[in-house]
Amino acid sequence: MAEIEIDGEPADAARVAALGLLNYGHFTTLRVEAGRVRGLALHLERLVRDCRVLFAAELDPARVRERIRAVLPDNGTAIVRVTVYDPELGLERPSGPAVPRVLVTTRPAPATAPGPLRVRTVAYVRELPEVKHVGLFGLICHRRSAQLDGYDDALLVDRVGRVTEGATWNIGFFDGRRLVWPEGPSLPGVTAALLAGAYGGPQGREPVGAAGVGRFEAAFAVNAGVGVRPVAAIDDVRFDPAHPVLAELRAAYAGVPADRV
Repeated sequence: MAEIEIDGEPADAARVAALGLLNYGHFTTLRVEAGRVRGLALHLERLVRDCRVLFAAELDPARVRERIRAVLPDNGTAIVRVTVYDPELGLERPSGPAVPRVLVTTRPAPATAPGPLRVRTVAYVRELPEVKHVGLFGLICHRRSAQLDGYDDALLVDRVGRVTEGATWNIGFFDGRRLVWPEGPSLPGVTAALLAGAYGGPQGREPVGAAGVGRFEAAFAVNAGVGVRPVAAIDDVRFDPAHPVLAELRAAYAGVPADRV
């Protein structure tokens, strides 16, 4: 059963409503398995960094860990989202002094690994793409539109035609020799960073034009919720969802040590 609390107290309707009405804040999402998280330090660093950017305030990572521990199930796997926002900030004067609060929610983790993704490219760049903020309208709108047209998700393309990131995931490619991480305005993902550090083969970062993705042998999506997920198609370009490099990537990510919350 899902849990939700704000700074250790039950989340009352007024303070939850404040987040929805103002829609100003940031978050990170963690997959917790038996009380452990891959890349916990990176998730905490993200929260501290983004809190400075959005609120000019310091966030105590020890406080965040305490709040995560308070809502974890006794065993098993859960998806935990930590959202930082100030329920007292108003629409008219959001420039007031901020006292960020920590809202923690849980939901069950997927029971099985999701299948390969078929995605459609869309011209869109998130506001403050380096921040994992709660302004998700554009992403969800494009995801919904893609799904209504028979795709699984949307892949973002910037103003000069470069592939940048998925709606809520990073993307990588394999050109037959090395991994390629696309350059461009995107969120520096925790899972992408962990995978890049764990993978033993050659890799690099370079511009990836949306019109040129057919040069790659494989493509994959990464985020904390699912780890490594094959991409089967981008628009009309198809990739092998069973390419051997994908098994290598999944094994590399599975081998990343997890930290106790």
